[in-house]
Amino acid sequence: MDRIGFIGLGAMGSHMVRRLLKAGHDVYVADLDSDAVATAVMRGASRCESPAHVADNAEIVLTCLPTPEIVEEVVLSENGVWTGGAVKFFADHSTIGPSASSRIAAKLAGHGILALDAPIAGSVAAAEAGMLSVMASGHKEAYRRCAPVFKAFGRNVVHVGEAPGLGQTLKLVDNMIVGATLVATCEAALFGIKGGLDPQVLMDMLNQSTARSFTSENIVAKSILGRKFDFGFRMDLMRKDLRLFLAEAERVGVATFAASIVKQFFDHAVAKGRGGQDMSRVALELEALAGVEIARRA
Repeated sequence: MDRIGFIGLGAMGSHMVRRLLKAGHDVYVADLDSDAVATAVMRGASRCESPAHVADNAEIVLTCLPTPEIVEEVVLSENGVWTGGAVKFFADHSTIGPSASSRIAAKLAGHGILALDAPIAGSVAAAEAGMLSVMASGHKEAYRRCAPVFKAFGRNVVHVGEAPGLGQTLKLVDNMIVGATLVATCEAALFGIKGGLDPQVLMDMLNQSTARSFTSENIVAKSILGRKFDFGFRMDLMRKDLRLFLAEAERVGVATFAASIVKQFFDHAVAKGRGGQDMSRVALELEALAGVEIARRA
């Protein structure tokens, strides 16, 4: 099996590493969170002290990190992935936008490292179950080499194109739709509830009708309706992805009326201190305006 480097042991990355270990790979990990590293080591991973150290031990290095700035620091800094003596292939599972991914791919190519942007879609539960979607783009040889590795944690692994950044573009499309349908579904449901409909009856009917969506089924009905707010994706990360969507859409010249409005709800929630909370709590902002809740009745 392959020697895999993995940098970024957050809510998603920790489960992805567990799946890689379960598949039989040797995994070399690094993260600023020493407890997360210790947990990975307890499961069978090897500890590394820096991105360069990871890339000295692994031919394939994967990252799953919060922001473009962090990814570029981890990959391209003085002690970054690019300096490693073993690395030949690099794949980034973060959501950082096509512009940043293209820059990283070009710089790594200059050092003989083939790069993929391979953002993931799915919840923490999907990561735990090995059921993520992986949207990879970049050099065909890199994809051929890395796709079997991705299948340790992904059930839907697709090469969307050879141009760097196409995977990131698809991920931003995906997350914009999730954010927009979340706000729209909550807003519409609150109208129905305030108009007298039972919240459970309302959501049951929506999810058997034309308004059904991933969001209505898996976030509103399963998380918000039961007041769990546990979908598994942070508010500030959704806000970051909407910001990236708007910036990249402006770069290519696409109007973004809906995305601009949706981002404002997440801006407001983050400004109120909800940035580290689950993104499903954006519903609380709409509930406060409506004066009712999307909640099962006793």
